[in-house]
Amino acid sequence: MSGEALVGGLSSAGSDRVSDVSAAVGRRAPAIAIAVAPLVLLAAFIAHPYIGLGPPDEAAVARAAASSTFRWGIAHLMVAVASALLILAFLAIRTYLRDAGDQRWSARALPFVIVGGTLYAILPGMEFAALAAVETGGDARAAQAAVEPWFIPVILASGVASAMGFVGFAKGLWSTGSRLMVPRFVVIALAAMGVSRMVPVTAVQFYVHAAAALIALWPLAYVMWRQPKVMQAARS
Repeated sequence: MSGEALVGGLSSAGSDRVSDVSAAVGRRAPAIAIAVAPLVLLAAFIAHPYIGLGPPDEAAVARAAASSTFRWGIAHLMVAVASALLILAFLAIRTYLRDAGDQRWSARALPFVIVGGTLYAILPGMEFAALAAVETGGDARAAQAAVEPWFIPVILASGVASAMGFVGFAKGLWSTGSRLMVPRFVVIALAAMGVSRMVPVTAVQFYVHAAAALIALWPLAYVMWRQPKVMQAARS
């Protein structure tokens, strides 16, 4: 074998291996996105300065923003990023459920998840009013009170839209669960994600919602990692 042929063969083999690795990573990228999204959401709520566990409290918000403006800002940026990642995660789940045979529920639910997630991402921006007041020597409590008439309708609209979307995905998953071998508790956790978005209590909005997201999305990510093309293969 000539040197040129040997080099060409090695180059071709190397290219094939790179292509195989790239294809494998591409097939599993949706599973990675689905696993990362709830982790970022939980990290954001853990990083969030303590504002109590009950309904929103303007005084507690003002104290928390004043305690660490950097932590306040980073936590709210993380919430907005997590909301965007959750939208991407549900786009990937919709594709997977479609391939599994769900042509109804997840397709109808996806627009509600997108609208709810977009509205939810607006909320952290509103919370920067308290940060700006602290940084400029203003009244953080008054700033939060001024934002409140806008904040409440947005969080309620986000909660209703998100709940409709998450419940729709739960129904879609229920209709295909036996084929996907996804535990039934995932369906319950998806429904809990929807309900928790509508409850204007900090403990529920932060910790119950984040826990439900982890319980719902991690098993789905695992199934999609292990079987990235199982439904397409079964159909062909």
